[in-house]
Amino acid sequence: MINKAGREIPDELLQQLGKEGYQGPKYRDGQPYRKAAPTVRSNCDPQRSKLVGSLREALEKCELRDGMFFGFHHHFRDGDYIINMVMEEVAAMGIRDITICASSMGAAHDPIAELIDQGVVGSIQSSGVRGRIGEAISQGRLKRPAVIRSHGGRVRAIEEGDIHLDVAFIGAPTCDEYGNARAVGGKSDCGVLSYSMVDAKYADKVVVITDCLVPFPNVPASISMTDVDYVCQVPAIGDPNRIVSNVIRVTKDQRELMMAQFCTRVIAESPYFQDGFSFQTGGGGAALAVTGMLRPLMEERGVKMSFAIGGIMQAMCEMMDAGLVDRIVDAQCFDAYAIRHIREHPGHVEISTSEYADPMNKGAYVNKLDFVILGALEVDVDFNVNVVTGSDGIVRGAPGGHPDTAAGAKCAIIVAPLVRGRMPTVRDRVLTVTTPGEVVDVVVTDYGIAVNPRREDLLAAYRGKGLPLRTIQELRDIAYGIAGKPADIAFEDRVVAVVESRDGTVLDVIRKIKPMEGTDDDG
Repeated sequence: MINKAGREIPDELLQQLGKEGYQGPKYRDGQPYRKAAPTVRSNCDPQRSKLVGSLREALEKCELRDGMFFGFHHHFRDGDYIINMVMEEVAAMGIRDITICASSMGAAHDPIAELIDQGVVGSIQSSGVRGRIGEAISQGRLKRPAVIRSHGGRVRAIEEGDIHLDVAFIGAPTCDEYGNARAVGGKSDCGVLSYSMVDAKYADKVVVITDCLVPFPNVPASISMTDVDYVCQVPAIGDPNRIVSNVIRVTKDQRELMMAQFCTRVIAESPYFQDGFSFQTGGGGAALAVTGMLRPLMEERGVKMSFAIGGIMQAMCEMMDAGLVDRIVDAQCFDAYAIRHIREHPGHVEISTSEYADPMNKGAYVNKLDFVILGALEVDVDFNVNVVTGSDGIVRGAPGGHPDTAAGAKCAIIVAPLVRGRMPTVRDRVLTVTTPGEVVDVVVTDYGIAVNPRREDLLAAYRGKGLPLRTIQELRDIAYGIAGKPADIAFEDRVVAVVESRDGTVLDVIRKIKPMEGTDDDG
């Protein structure tokens, strides 16, 4: 079938998954569903300890078997130790065909690629895949297709029962002996545990892994003792210094700074830039630079934010300290400053990922956003955005909260260079749709700004303001004039990954890369 995003989805795949093709951002609005429920074993014995002596003991108590689904979170990003630690022990126990359901995976988890080849890992379901795991997916080395969801889509899938987690593993900077876990107060603080909250509520078994055991009660707890089966202390759960990566760096590049200036003007000239506006920025140097550029403009106009959301960094915390932001609602801390800030500032609060972006609850924070600034690998003439597959067709990105925030915000702005590495960013058709064009409002490049024709109100607001307005087709033509029209990538028919819309319908599929002549199947 051809779905609402114009992508061809194999009928047999939809039948196999029990899914529908994507039908639009509001297709399931108001539809009822029953939340799934975990299998819970009571603990009525006050003498029964949750502490275990080793990770092996915790795994044995969880009664591991082949084919289980494991939940993991990624608050340590490239500094995470938990996934590799657990899966190495699982492999040593002879367990096979595990599905890893992580909130995201990156270069830190490259060793998992070997476990895929060994049959220990049978599939990946994640909001992001990079590095060697992405290559393994694109080469068809998984037993079953990977499933890529947004952050809100992952929560929805767990709450609705599309994913049933047998065991959730939560890396906690501090935990007491009864399972109350917090993201601060230890040697490996990560600020929040938002992504793991849904895992703790819906998994049959929950194991908290900590490198800092503290006295009971460890409150206020991000993860409650009422949801935890076992507590395991290890020497280290992660490296907080590696939470910051190039994906979330503040740029000094002049081209990116120019795009950030364009983006700031797009915000300032819109009808939503007024006292009490709300704001989120995603990854990418230009997107993050907008936060700093907004500050003097807000001070000049006497405008304050009601709330800021998303991956939080130092610049946003400093704006709160200066009285320019009333509340920071945080689902992920992106640097050490933000981690310290949430520990010390009562107006900077932790929220669950369900509160952040779940499309099927009774109201998420993304629905109250005025602006979101997001990056892109590719944008097409229908304003569809790809943030998952690279120009070579390899899986190497993360939708994260991209589709969620774009769907919820009044003004969703994509910022990206027109040409990246001699490859056009704006093109006829993106390789993979991860955010559908009907929820994208403005595309900002270094060669001009395109407004989605659906948004006649924004076009009217920007005309005559000195902004370099162009049509999306004009941007494509400039990009092709600089770098040429990109050649088609050769794919096989086999589907190696499914990209789900945040509501659970199928937005797109990713097919196996066809090996080049002279290489083996993994070449």
